[in-house]
Amino acid sequence: MTFSIAARCTESEEVGVIIASSSICVASRCAFVRTDVGAALTQNVTDPSLGPAVLDAMEQGNGAVNALAKVISTAHQSRWRQLLAIGRTGAGAIFSGEKMLGIHAEAYGKDCVAAGNLLSNESVPGAMVSRFEQASGPLAEKLLTALEAALDAGGEMGPVRSAGLLVAGRATWPHVDLRVDWSEQPVKALRAHWQVYVLQLEDYLTRANDPDAAPAYGVPGNL
Repeated sequence: MTFSIAARCTESEEVGVIIASSSICVASRCAFVRTDVGAALTQNVTDPSLGPAVLDAMEQGNGAVNALAKVISTAHQSRWRQLLAIGRTGAGAIFSGEKMLGIHAEAYGKDCVAAGNLLSNESVPGAMVSRFEQASGPLAEKLLTALEAALDAGGEMGPVRSAGLLVAGRATWPHVDLRVDWSEQPVKALRAHWQVYVLQLEDYLTRANDPDAAPAYGVPGNL
């Protein structure tokens, strides 16, 4: 009940993921990024512990392919899981167990991997990869464009209710972490959140790194 893409930007060295689902709060369970390591997604019948486990394996020096294989080899009920991973360098990786729900598919592209389950058709991940490769701008913008392409291609078989976007690489924490947990149009709402947040992103990074140089918040009491 999910479609997603994990990707990197070789210029900025950012890594990121974007995901949408008919389930509530999808990003809270399924999306994971780590600065200087990579990005991972755990979906289908989800085990949220697998995302951090994949990133741990990558941080220990494994590429995405080997990290995914290592985690799957010991994962509980792996036949129900769908996992995606990509590091700052090297090939991306996808695992889809034999118990995938409904129509499911995978796609590999330049600096990205995409997959989904309970899809309206098998072309959805490929549409995400194609649009990502054609897009320009920062990684977050390219990921949003890819998610919008998934909807254009048919998206999930049922109505989409939640979506999330995470990007890491400019701080020790994800410097982009936007979520729409329950909405009639979560992808449209996520786009709106990004359009507001991107105008303030540099200010928040300055507040963390150099508070003396940080601008005021522009709210009562701190104008």
